Amino acid sequence: MQKRQTKIIATLGPASDAPEVLREMFAAGVDVCRINMSHGKPEDQLERTRRVREAAAQVGKEVAILVDLQGPKIRLETFSNDRIELASGDSFILDASPDPKLGNQQRCGVTYKGLAADVTAGDLLLLDDGLITMQVREVRGDQIHCEVENGGTLSSRKGINLKGGGLSIPGLAERDKEDILRAAEMDADYVAVSFPRNAEDMRKARRLLDEAGSHARLITKIERTEAIENLAEIIEASHAALVARGDLGVEIGDAELPFLQKKIIRDALHQNRVAITATQMMQSMIDHPIPTRAEVLDVANAVIDGSDAVMLSAETAVGKHPVEVVKAMVRVCLGAERHLEAHRENQQLNVRFHRIDQA
Repeated sequence: MQKRQTKIIATLGPASDAPEVLREMFAAGVDVCRINMSHGKPEDQLERTRRVREAAAQVGKEVAILVDLQGPKIRLETFSNDRIELASGDSFILDASPDPKLGNQQRCGVTYKGLAADVTAGDLLLLDDGLITMQVREVRGDQIHCEVENGGTLSSRKGINLKGGGLSIPGLAERDKEDILRAAEMDADYVAVSFPRNAEDMRKARRLLDEAGSHARLITKIERTEAIENLAEIIEASHAALVARGDLGVEIGDAELPFLQKKIIRDALHQNRVAITATQMMQSMIDHPIPTRAEVLDVANAVIDGSDAVMLSAETAVGKHPVEVVKAMVRVCLGAERHLEAHRENQQLNVRFHRIDQA
């Protein structure tokens, strides 16, 4: 029987919290569980970790824990009615003041209070992974006056990106430092650092983990323009590099993303680091029981490019078919590996991506 080399990472959430679902996912092929610190209370994440280890023991399988730090992602604050509808041509104010009021149809606060100093008239802001775009018309103090270019439904806490990057927000947020302590408490095998700018961000995370008594290995998430400029040094300071295609694609544009995915994977393997590809790999299976042909090709090409692991996000966290999507990903990975003799050259790397106490 063919042994799969590509590891599968599954993000946990309401759809995969039940012990019986976890057992089925592990039996289907999940190797690593991702705990996303952007969502949920700390006590809930600790409980998730406990359930993972219990379910893994019940099926007789070692499953690693990956704690994904929230990072300095810039988000909207809260709307009074949770969401609004924006149309092309609407005026909208992003409020970077220290204590903004609840958002409404005309304005909303932002989590990064330095945003007004980082943008200027003519800049393009992309909200909710680029689904809504706004052009900066004027900056008055803490108020960023924008004109909506592409409208739609905008909800509380959605992300904000600057087209082309260039924001000065630090690589590790204060909450990340607290979550590193929680990762040590969880006995995490891996910690993913979100939005690092340079190698020093990774080294700082390493120091914090060491101080907390954690031996977790570091994963760098490549998702901002500044990281591309410092790619080699960031990868060198990490155990693994993760192609975070959501925010990265928003900042650099869709046309550049395929090349950069291949470059990040190639550079990681060149430095003998683990390469991980993530984001919307089987997105349609949030609602549907089978993947699209495009998704099949996406996963297969990630394996062919040399990915040591592929990751599921919303598909297993909130999707309707968490077990089926794991099975589908296993099938595609095995199919790609069967037709890729060169993949065997990466076998040593693949074997290393598991529970840290097995390393």
